[in-house]
Amino acid sequence: MRSFRFGVQASRVTTAEEWVRTARDAEAMGYHVLTMADHLTDQLAPVPALAAAAMATTRLRLGSLVFCNDFKHPAVLAKEVATLDLLSGGRVEVGLGAGWLKSEYQEAGVPYDTPGVRVDRLQEAVAVLKGLWGEAPVHFAGTHYTVRGLRGQPRPVQLPRPPLYIGGGGRRVLSLAGREADIVGIHYSLAEGDFTTVTMKSAEEDPTATKIGWVREAAGDRFAHLELACLVFEVVVTGHAREAAERVGAHIGLTVEEVFRAPSFLIGTVDEIVRLVEERRERYGLSYLTVTAGSMADFAPILKRLS
Repeated sequence: MRSFRFGVQASRVTTAEEWVRTARDAEAMGYHVLTMADHLTDQLAPVPALAAAAMATTRLRLGSLVFCNDFKHPAVLAKEVATLDLLSGGRVEVGLGAGWLKSEYQEAGVPYDTPGVRVDRLQEAVAVLKGLWGEAPVHFAGTHYTVRGLRGQPRPVQLPRPPLYIGGGGRRVLSLAGREADIVGIHYSLAEGDFTTVTMKSAEEDPTATKIGWVREAAGDRFAHLELACLVFEVVVTGHAREAAERVGAHIGLTVEEVFRAPSFLIGTVDEIVRLVEERRERYGLSYLTVTAGSMADFAPILKRLS
């Protein structure tokens, strides 16, 4: 059974001082990774922000959760990631997804293709990225990308490459993750292009087990070497768990029982949440949990118990 790792997802600050303080607090509290989303909404741009966090810390790993593949050509992203890995002394983890938030595509004028096309493009991007993090010039001819003899420079510090995280909630993207990733994020199904009640219900107990089954089937023998991850949207440390679950569920259209069963919520006393996290690692194999910046301090005692 894998040891636990814990991350903090943080993207929205208003000053440089606040961002540096967030990174240093995460490191001081014992978190392993600071991650960022990649949206065109109200957040910092991930690559420069992670570079700043790298300069402000010494141990904290830095990750994307996740880069939207449609926002950058993989040759550009490969160079930016390799540069960030070099400047951080080999502390980068690369999360990559097919993109999902329909509104930002429309607002930016980026074509919002079908999920199948976006996953096809993601699959090609993974091949290009892995090639450019290697030593040899890359020759790639796909439907979406063509690379003619490009050599990836600089080389990443981590060899053979930085760890690759692929997350999603659909069968095709999770099968791709099972075949190609080092870390697999078991997330909501976002085929509707926004958060809806259907989206939230896709994170329940039975859908989670189904998703892990897809990963296992695609990964084959390599499944034992994969790290399974989950993004925890809500941590509520309380002695009144049912009342808290009612409040959480009312906002997202879930019943109390559905909230309790979903791995993306942790509600209860410190002891109860510790047991719940351990049970979910045993049941699902989920050993890498990322909480939001708003829950970072509340989750810290649980992290201390489990690390």
